[in-house]
Amino acid sequence: MKILVINPGSTSTKIAVYENETPLLIRNIKHTTEELAAFPRIIDQFEFRKNLVLKALESEKIPFDFDAIIGRGGLLKPIPGGVYEVNDVMLDDIIHAMRNHACNLGCLIASELSLLLPGCRAFIADPGVVDELEDVARITGSPLMPKITIWHALNQRAIARRFAKEQRTKYEDLDLIVCHLGGGISVAVHRHGRAIDANNALDGSGPFSPERAGTLPAGQLIDLCHSGRFTNDELKKRISGRAGLAAHLGTTDIPTVIRSIEAGDHHAKLILDAMIYNIAKEIGAAATVLYGKTDAILLTGGIAHSDYVISRLKERISFIAPVYVYPGEDELEALALNALGALRGELPIQVYK
Repeated sequence: MKILVINPGSTSTKIAVYENETPLLIRNIKHTTEELAAFPRIIDQFEFRKNLVLKALESEKIPFDFDAIIGRGGLLKPIPGGVYEVNDVMLDDIIHAMRNHACNLGCLIASELSLLLPGCRAFIADPGVVDELEDVARITGSPLMPKITIWHALNQRAIARRFAKEQRTKYEDLDLIVCHLGGGISVAVHRHGRAIDANNALDGSGPFSPERAGTLPAGQLIDLCHSGRFTNDELKKRISGRAGLAAHLGTTDIPTVIRSIEAGDHHAKLILDAMIYNIAKEIGAAATVLYGKTDAILLTGGIAHSDYVISRLKERISFIAPVYVYPGEDELEALALNALGALRGELPIQVYK
């Protein structure tokens, strides 16, 4: 089976070509700020990114003869995890999605390119809106605002399965806390193969991150909304995009922050240590969901490369359960293996409704 994988991100489009489990091509197509500034909305980048994918395949002399094309799932309505075949309902929902993110382009590009080949199927898998929460986890202090979860479902689940394989057991037999440390930070409780609790790592709750504000004081937020200082769009950017480390320190780059700390910047140290403190608190809270009976804590994402962050985080959480670190993200391979499993009949293909 030959599979094309497409993973649109904020400033890049990552692609891969797999023949069964073997990667034939992995390419990270980076987009400059100037290039993306030409498009008023993210959805307007569709043709631009699609054509770059085709050019990359052509330049690598990869024949366009795929059995399936799988894209990163977008911010659709809440759905259970798994593999979904792209259909008209999904495409319509993503075009009219309330939340904007480059991941929304994944199913659109996959669908468009699959039409070029007879018999080629278009999929997504484990999008960020995967919702397997228990009912008790949905309740907040206001019936007007039930909990919404947006998290790194694809990478978290891939890492959890990788850990289970290394331990010679099944993901479905483990109780895990998985924390993705990236531009956004998500912490999820995986109980026997289901993510029964997770934060909204895009614009809602949890620890602050390099780009996002996380949980904020509700009263102060309401006052700020009515202060007249910012427009609605400006406020949203101060929740997601221009928040967290970006708002405090003017950068989202962890190595840059650490260099400032090493040069004697006490404010930078305070802010980064506060982020680590909040991540640890979120992981600690997650442990209560499992009544403290946690098989392992898995740390993943780009920030997991940082010894400064990981060493200090371990100091706070290692009493809960053994901590395992998987730096970076495994999303291209995870998407490819999901598509392969669907084509082979090993994974059920779910219908988006």
